Amino acid sequence: MLPRLALTPGEPAGIGPDLCVQIAQQVWPAEIVVVADPVLLEQRARILRLPLRIEHFDPHTAPAATAPGVLKVLPVKLARAVVAGTLDRGNVPYVLDTLRASVAGCLDKTFDALITGPVHKGVIADAGIAFPGHTEFLAELTHTPQPVMMLITPGLRVALVTTHLPLRKVSQAITRPRLEAVLRVLHHDLVTRFCISQPHILVCGLNPHAGEGGHLGSEEREVIEPVLAALRTEGLHLTGPLPADTLFTPNNLEAADAVLAMYHDQGLPVLKYKGFGNAVNITLGLPILRTSVDHGTALDLVGTGRADAGSLTAALHTALDLVRRSRG
Repeated sequence: MLPRLALTPGEPAGIGPDLCVQIAQQVWPAEIVVVADPVLLEQRARILRLPLRIEHFDPHTAPAATAPGVLKVLPVKLARAVVAGTLDRGNVPYVLDTLRASVAGCLDKTFDALITGPVHKGVIADAGIAFPGHTEFLAELTHTPQPVMMLITPGLRVALVTTHLPLRKVSQAITRPRLEAVLRVLHHDLVTRFCISQPHILVCGLNPHAGEGGHLGSEEREVIEPVLAALRTEGLHLTGPLPADTLFTPNNLEAADAVLAMYHDQGLPVLKYKGFGNAVNITLGLPILRTSVDHGTALDLVGTGRADAGSLTAALHTALDLVRRSRG
């Protein structure tokens, strides 16, 4: 059977709906089901002057390849009419409902994977809802104790110990139990999802020069090194802690399957410099497969036809590849 993928456009006033209409202009060897308000997609197609026919999703039929100009849609109704490029707090519940419906469909095996478009965390916070990011929200929906955020682009995979935290809170969040849990999830999913039998993981230090033997910080000696030593006795192939400023060099990366960074802006600037627009965000540790774009809502590009669907295309291809691997 062909894979069946759920796709959430994210913020309705952003470029997510544009990208859904754009990727619908080609053939896909999977059934892509957009979880959204069909009226929104039709309106955006008219603005972009692209052909689009909406078909109501029927979970009781066999998956069919996505044909050009056609989208299957699982309807979720907007709370308010959308003005392209203009945020509206009234539609925040709609955004979260599309995620809830998609996750429920993945958990009951209606969908093989979830691909998410960009949300706007600022408008969600303005609506009075705590939402650090997709990673944390999906973990809550699936009762996952330790999700791990990993971005990939050709030649580089970067996972994070901490995700959306203010920098002043990072050090206290890097504890032995958390670091151990993240490394176990990363190792497990590299083996099971990416079929790497003995993954080699490079681990960043937290401080400049990886602490300089304790002179520039104690987290390496007190937290990171003991965790790595303990997990090595179980057979995990771990190198580090390494200074982040020299870890991302060709010689180091050539022999590595993934890098574990301690915080968001330690590892992701390097990855996005290498592959922005073609990078993919994957949430590890979940009972479902989820990939996502590597960019934001780009309100200034909505309806212009200039939004680049490269990252969404890569996220869809990555999901398809991982689904096929899981099926053997």
